[in-house]
Amino acid sequence: MSLQLKKSQQRQVKEVTRKAPEKEIPERRCIVEGEVKPVTELIRFAVSPQGDIVPDLDATLPGRGLWVSSRRDAVDEAVKKRRFAKAAKAKVRAEAGLADLVEARLRVKCLDLLGLARRSGDLISGFEKVKATLAAGEAVVLLAAADGAADGREKLMRLGRDLPVVTLFGVADMSLALGRENVVHASLSSGGLADRFLKEAKRLAGFCGDRENDPVLQEPEK
Repeated sequence: MSLQLKKSQQRQVKEVTRKAPEKEIPERRCIVEGEVKPVTELIRFAVSPQGDIVPDLDATLPGRGLWVSSRRDAVDEAVKKRRFAKAAKAKVRAEAGLADLVEARLRVKCLDLLGLARRSGDLISGFEKVKATLAAGEAVVLLAAADGAADGREKLMRLGRDLPVVTLFGVADMSLALGRENVVHASLSSGGLADRFLKEAKRLAGFCGDRENDPVLQEPEK
C-alpha cells in the first residue's frame, strides 16, 4: 500500500485547490527524540481521567499534550521505554498496541474524509467515470485500491500523469467508506476536501513507515 506523488504535484495542488495563505505552524518537542518539530510532524497524545494514554489526532482533548514523532517506531519506543510516564510526571498506562490504534484511527480519518467528499459531490467512483474526469482535467487526486488490478490503475495513471495517486486502501475499505460495492477506482475534484485528504493520507503513509513507496516519483508502466 502506498501514496505515490510526483515532484510537480505540490505546486499543482496548491494552484488548483486555492489554498489560503499559510499560517505559522506551532512547534512541540518529541518526548522520544527530544527534537522540536512542527506539530504537522507529530502525533499528540493525552492522558484520560483513568490514566490511559490516548491518541489525540486533532489535538482537541483537554490537558497537557504529550507529543511523539509521527512514526510507528517512535510510538513503539515511547511505550517500551515508558516515555509517556516520564513526560507526564505521573503513573500512566500506555498499551503495547498503541501504535496499532494510532494507525487505525489515521485510516478511519482518511476514509471518513472520502465519505464526506462523496456526499458533497467532490468524489466519483467507477473506472469509466474516473476516466472521464481525468480526460476533462477535473480530477486533482486519483485513488486506486491496493488490491485492485494493476492494468486498470496504470491506464488511469497515464491519463492523470501529473496527479497524486493514493493506493493506501483496499477494495473493502473504499467500498465501505463510500457506501458502494466493489469500489476500485475513484477521484477527487478540486476543493478543500481534496487538500485535507492528501494531508491525512501523507500522515498515514509516513506513520506506517513505508519508505520505499512514501511518497515517491512513480510513473505508469510503459
